[in-house]
Order: sequence, then C-alpha cells, then structure tokens
Amino acid sequence: MNIYEGHISGDKPVIIDFCAEWCAPGKMMEPILRELKEKVGEMITVLRVDIDKEPGLKKLYDIRTVPTLVIIKHGNVIWRKNGMASAHEIMEHINTALLT
Repeated sequence: MNIYEGHISGDKPVIIDFCAEWCAPGKMMEPILRELKEKVGEMITVLRVDIDKEPGLKKLYDIRTVPTLVIIKHGNVIWRKNGMASAHEIMEHINTALLT
C-alpha cells in the first residue's frame, strides 16, 4: 500500500496532479490547485504526484504526459485531462464530483 491509496479509495474527491520536476507547465499548475484548495477547503484532497518518484502510479493511471490532472472518488476516475487546465474548468468537475 502506498501513501496515496487511503485518499484515492475514499469518498472525498481527490485531485491528483501528475507532474515532474522538469516540467514547466506542471509547475504552473501548482498555484492554480492551491487556489482551488483554498476555495473548497476540506471537501477535497489535492495530491501532487511526481511521475519520476512514483512510477507505479504513473503506470496504474497510464500517465503519458505531464501535467495530467485526474479527479478520483471512491477509487474511480471521474475526470481526466492531459495538459494545463484553468481553475474554472477544474472547479466545474470538482462540483460534479462533490454531488456524486
């Protein structure tokens, strides 16, 4: 069991930002996700996963590009986007996840 499994299988929506230290666009996602977390507080969990440090999760979620954003609830992927995403776009999917 890795440190992420408890979050991923829970009933609280989890946003996973698959990133890499060498990826400039991935670094640009960090303040966007921080802003979203401040808005919704404890209703969601935000995780940043470095694909070079967590190759098992990279393989499990078939991550081929970074950044890749995934929203998971009850262990199921309910939204996924390769590349950058705006705070507004992510928030729409968070709202959907909170209602399911």
